[in-house]
Amino acid sequence: MSTQRTLADWLEYIERQHPKSIELGLDRVREVADRMELVAPAEKSILVAGTNGKGSTVAFLEAIARASGLRVGTYTSPHLLRYNERVRIDGAQADDAHLVDAFEAVEAARGDTPLTYFEYGTLAALWLFDRERLDLAILEVGLGGRLDAVNIVDADVAVITTVDLDHQDWLGDDRETIGKEKAGIARGWKPLVLGDDDPPSSALGHAYRIGASAIRANCDFFFEPNDDGTWRWREVNFALDLPMPALAAPVQMRNAATAIAALRALDIPMTREAIAEGVAGAHLAGRLQRVMKGGVEILLDVGHNPQAAGALAQWLASAPVTGRTLAVYAALADKDSAGVVAALAPRIDAWWLAGIGDAGPRSTDVDAFAARLTGTAAADGARHATVSEAIAAALAQAKAGDRVLVFGSFHTVADAMRALGSEGGQGRRL
Repeated sequence: MSTQRTLADWLEYIERQHPKSIELGLDRVREVADRMELVAPAEKSILVAGTNGKGSTVAFLEAIARASGLRVGTYTSPHLLRYNERVRIDGAQADDAHLVDAFEAVEAARGDTPLTYFEYGTLAALWLFDRERLDLAILEVGLGGRLDAVNIVDADVAVITTVDLDHQDWLGDDRETIGKEKAGIARGWKPLVLGDDDPPSSALGHAYRIGASAIRANCDFFFEPNDDGTWRWREVNFALDLPMPALAAPVQMRNAATAIAALRALDIPMTREAIAEGVAGAHLAGRLQRVMKGGVEILLDVGHNPQAAGALAQWLASAPVTGRTLAVYAALADKDSAGVVAALAPRIDAWWLAGIGDAGPRSTDVDAFAARLTGTAAADGARHATVSEAIAAALAQAKAGDRVLVFGSFHTVADAMRALGSEGGQGRRL
């Protein structure tokens, strides 16, 4: 390809280079990484896996590390509005020109080796990080762990936020099988931080077999709210009293606590003030992101599986409104939509359903989506072809004091942000 190609050209090109959107395995991506002489993306690296909470935990890790004076590179997925969101260096998204340079470097090295879209992106991010003399690279696992492309990096600390059912076609049908896949990011004699109170025995067993030191929530580190509106993080002989996370929902205290445990396990210099600054300052689009329209509170959230829906329901219960809570729901075809509705139904007064048409084979039209919800509280919800139409219909029925929850996938939130004019991140992130 010509060096005059734009980032959009490259993204279109790499989507066409592999017959499958997902093909787990490390051989191909490791072979290309070796040709590119990608050894380590930074002085230290943290890999973050988990069913839910990965993005928020990465945001806390990045914010605390940067407040501690470290130069940090962060690789996450998927993005909401722009591919550039996936690669951040010292807090700034990579610009188009640097991403184009990185994709050109990957293309020059891969030869005849086929790479998926995610593998191209991972190698491009690692190539950029390698040139930035970073103190810390934080890499979010795309799918699973053991066979995910980021696992070519030997993590100094591995993190598993939560383990629950999602992506069963790829990872297995139970927590034990899924936990074993996620634990594959751990390395021998290095810390493995577990954000679950009750992690799968398969993850603990894997850590034991390879000599990784498991650091468990509410076993090796603890967190609880204080009476004065702050919260406490503690381990043996050490405690911190901290401001509540800017990212709301009760689960965010757990994500922040897990991030602190990971950074302490990394053994980097951190002051109490830097930890407090990072916890209070971390933000992430699409996680209970708030927009106000005519006295109606609109919340945007990417939650897309029953565990995430349960956390949403918990937050809704903790933050009641004077009016009704209305839901605009659109999900990908391979998700447990009925389980999501069951978790949220007690907190929702009315439903609007929408289709998703820009997600390739995972797209679904609204009638097929509604059919999957037969027998649930959302089955008779109003149907609309697009998320923007569903939001408009819900807002037409909403009154001041009502709340509209728009959720179900990254595609749902991206469409909502465009419809509401919040592409630039307007609106306070709860």
